[in-house]
Amino acid sequence: MFHTPAIELTQKQAELMGIPLLMGNTKGEKENELEDLGGLIKRAVEEYKIDGIITGAIGSVYQASRIQKICDELRIKCVNPLWQKAQWEILDDLIRDGFEVLIVGVFAYPLDASWIGRKIDEEFLKDVGKIYEKTKLNPAGEGGEFETLVVSCPLFKDGLKIKEVLAHGEGHSWTGEVVLE
Repeated sequence: MFHTPAIELTQKQAELMGIPLLMGNTKGEKENELEDLGGLIKRAVEEYKIDGIITGAIGSVYQASRIQKICDELRIKCVNPLWQKAQWEILDDLIRDGFEVLIVGVFAYPLDASWIGRKIDEEFLKDVGKIYEKTKLNPAGEGGEFETLVVSCPLFKDGLKIKEVLAHGEGHSWTGEVVLE
């Protein structure tokens, strides 16, 4: 259900956007993790008077339906602006709109350590396009094939200052340890 590579940088991203962040722990157990998420969203409703959630769900019915259920129970809106949007269009929009996004985890053949720390740019689109032609790997990583980190975007006051991204893993399962300047 949850993205974990480089999760420790979430607090810094929130600071760059000037928004509060509630954090919690979960064991990541299917369905139980939703209770943990629901508790945090309930806290956000109570402490910050939020009236909705915006998700990044693209095509995962599992994620979208469960977040929708939490929102329904709390009587708040659930907005999924990327839902069912074409994967290539999402990637093009990221580049066009000035997002700097790095790959911080890969978990599918033929991806390997060389993809860790790569920026989503025109060269990335060409390379992932070649892989898509052969394997049908999801170009936006929606199936968990890879995970990303937003380094800079229009919402940030400034970007994260990345010194290096160290790859840890083997075969076709690698995560990136992001070291800030």
